[in-house]
Amino acid sequence: MSRKTYCVYNQTRECFLSLGVSPADTTFARLRGLIGRLRLRLDEGLWVVPSCGIHTIGVLFPLDLLYLDDNNRVLQIVEHFPCFRISPINPHAASVLELPVHTIYSSQTLPGDQLLICGAEDMVGRLNRATLGQLNGQLL
Repeated sequence: MSRKTYCVYNQTRECFLSLGVSPADTTFARLRGLIGRLRLRLDEGLWVVPSCGIHTIGVLFPLDLLYLDDNNRVLQIVEHFPCFRISPINPHAASVLELPVHTIYSSQTLPGDQLLICGAEDMVGRLNRATLGQLNGQLL
């Protein structure tokens, strides 16, 4: 059985952060996290839900971290978080996105940015509706 993956789109900056984020939404999945992986591909990530902080004990590579509220708005960013550490706790966070290093820098993601996290099929529909809405606004 394949696990559902999500696309992460920064609506504020109008760019994709990832096309293959896996949810860690069970106790075991959150505890295991990325332990045992040798690296993350550029289009991969882990969405730890619920979470207000993570650990990289047993993780062999650094990560970029995005702390998100209940509405997937970025509360806090941590670039190049090292291995074998416990991250800062953000009591206002509902989840944490673990992404490859340089994702935050290359996307220019900042606290306050609004993210859209959904399946690929749903993402296509949402982006098509947004584009049609913009076109309709230009025609009026």
